[in-house]
Amino acid sequence: MPAPPRKRSAEATRAAILDAARARFGEGGFDRVRVRDVAADAGVDAALVVRYFGGKEALFAEAAAFDLRLPDLRGLPGDRVAAVLLDRFFAVWEHDAGFLSLLRAAASSPAAAEAMLGVFTGQVAPALAEIAVDRPAERAALVGSQVLGLAFTRYVLRVPPLAAMGREEVGAWIGPVLERYLLDPSPLG
Repeated sequence: MPAPPRKRSAEATRAAILDAARARFGEGGFDRVRVRDVAADAGVDAALVVRYFGGKEALFAEAAAFDLRLPDLRGLPGDRVAAVLLDRFFAVWEHDAGFLSLLRAAASSPAAAEAMLGVFTGQVAPALAEIAVDRPAERAALVGSQVLGLAFTRYVLRVPPLAAMGREEVGAWIGPVLERYLLDPSPLG
């Protein structure tokens, strides 16, 4: 006789769906994932996924949401800012499949692009504005372009020389650029 189905709380079901979605989106990106596949992985009916999340884009947005947990940069010596930032970014890039999934999907999905922009405007830009010598929005955008480009070429495209470099070597190349963007006088005067 088959075992009776186990009971799940709504919270546990929702969490199981999100875990399944993170795994699927991390492997296949936004376009190749179907709601029914996420549901099957979570052991629920696809209608339940829609009930909890409203659809694939909303599910993706929630599955891709994460907290960068950026450290407080105020008070750090200028020559430590880039190292501290890069340590945190490397930790996210190497241990949070949700971020890489979001990065992959941002080029083709308006929902993913909006989610990525939300991470930037809600977490990165405010943290960098605290230490930028002036023009914080422009400086944060420049840092964002550098770190997103780095993440894309190293972890998504896996460009061989860059993917083969150790963290310290990447930091030695990129760190001075980040510090220049944030702390040097504006080239515009």
